[in-house]
Amino acid sequence: MNLLSRPAALAGALGLTALAGCGGGHTAPVVTSAGVVAHWRQALHVTQVVDLTPTRADGRLVVATNGRLALLRPGTRPQPFARGRGGYKTRRGPEPYIALSPGNAVPSGGCRFPRDGVYALEPQGRPGVIGIDAAGRARRLVQLRGAGLLNGIAFDSTGRFGHRLLVTATKSGRTTVFAIDCRGVTQTVTRGAPRLEGGVVVAPRSFGIFAGQLIAPDEKSGRILAIAPSGRTSLVADSGVSRGGDIGVESAGFVPRGFGPGWSAYLADRVSPGNPHPGDDAILSLGGRAVLRAGVRPGDLVVASEGGAQTVAVRCRTTCSATHFADGPAVAHAEGHIVFARV
Repeated sequence: MNLLSRPAALAGALGLTALAGCGGGHTAPVVTSAGVVAHWRQALHVTQVVDLTPTRADGRLVVATNGRLALLRPGTRPQPFARGRGGYKTRRGPEPYIALSPGNAVPSGGCRFPRDGVYALEPQGRPGVIGIDAAGRARRLVQLRGAGLLNGIAFDSTGRFGHRLLVTATKSGRTTVFAIDCRGVTQTVTRGAPRLEGGVVVAPRSFGIFAGQLIAPDEKSGRILAIAPSGRTSLVADSGVSRGGDIGVESAGFVPRGFGPGWSAYLADRVSPGNPHPGDDAILSLGGRAVLRAGVRPGDLVVASEGGAQTVAVRCRTTCSATHFADGPAVAHAEGHIVFARV
């Protein structure tokens, strides 16, 4: 990736550095194209798939599908999870995105999130977060009534947010970010972030000027934003791909350390009738060799559009660069996080 920056005057004219409520003097990078553009392919049919997590300690991913959960070992069929007494089920509708606990202790709460616990948004009825332990037992972690539409969830693995669970909620065009500890104690990071939705993720320490911040896509504007623990919002990059409701950037994930040819990236492609990109009820995959050929490396942010899974990699040090390196099927309706696993 070439470290190219848009001249400040041009960036300002395009509205890329002057976001309402945003701070910082970072200039959005020009989005270049990889020499060889990779293509997501359908790996597996899964009904109403909406999100995935990275692998648990046993090597299986957790899949949110049709209001329930399943476990998936790459190359096999999903197996039902948390279906017994005391298990997990939610109503279909707004996206119940999920996040996998890395098992970090929360110093401020004097507790620890359980390793391989899954935390799912409950957007309807009694909005909040449901925790499901590794054995499949579910309980309510917190209720967030009146917060707005819950639409993003991620764990802080860097410690800048105190190793807490971060949840976003949008109401009246603005986004609130909550930081929740393992006892359900909730702190509001900000109530004034721009509208955000989808596969939010916390940047690793290697992500330069945005290390440890919450990275979130905005499908309507096509922008990728960063929210600091102080609540300050900054522009990371303009995605350079199609933008608009149910079209623009929706899914995000960071390429993990150790990523190589024996890995794949995975992304949910949900059927959405009547949508310009109606989806296919499939898990899409992108092989590690194709990702590496496009110049993407561990530590890079990967972001995909909801419509067609147009995919951009962003690399940040003291400045940022962005490369459009992959596309999905034209019908794809991408949702949730981008995750990576060994094949």
